[in-house]
Amino acid sequence: MTTTLKTKVGRTTGSAESRRLRSEDHIPAVIYGHGMTPVSITVERRELRAALSGPAGVNTILELHVDDKKYPAVVKDLQRDPVKRTVSHIDFLQIDLTEEITMAVPVHLTGTAKAVMQEGGLVDTAVDRIEVRATANNIPNEILIDISEMTVNDIIRLGDITLPKGVTAVANEDLVVVTVLMSRAEAEQPAAAAAGEATPEGAAPADGAAPAAGDNKPAAS
Repeated sequence: MTTTLKTKVGRTTGSAESRRLRSEDHIPAVIYGHGMTPVSITVERRELRAALSGPAGVNTILELHVDDKKYPAVVKDLQRDPVKRTVSHIDFLQIDLTEEITMAVPVHLTGTAKAVMQEGGLVDTAVDRIEVRATANNIPNEILIDISEMTVNDIIRLGDITLPKGVTAVANEDLVVVTVLMSRAEAEQPAAAAAGEATPEGAAPADGAAPAAGDNKPAAS
């Protein structure tokens, strides 16, 4: 399923023109791919926001209307203003719906790791997105990972995750995706307990040997 996004062509390139367009809530953009000559376009900020508001977010498969032509496309690169964080420029990539493409898919955790919580730990994602390859229509909106059975000693790697049929991960299967974080206080408790057991009550410290007889005599005058 694709989402329609209308564009306008014939914009003048250059920093001054781009600033003018942004001030009018138009976003400068370009579409390229599959041997086509890159085309400079603009999109309405409000229409872009609506087109990417679905569950797939920036991975939404778009049908770009460019003059009298229609291109299936995805957002290849989305640049933001460093201060305002508003979208300042977009690269659209024309795609073939029957060919595989690489997309970064967000990772979301499901379930509650009760065993970890009881030990004062916290389950955390080591990466928030995973790059996968699949045909455009098979790209998942998200990758869900169930953490219900995790313990404080567990790590979930990329190879442990079952991806949908037709979807392949790009990174090495040893990539750590989910890990357990322990608070400093919780991590220090076992070490402190072990140190206490190593020195019997009342015993002198290892580096404080008892003084030998006569060592306390005053020095000769």
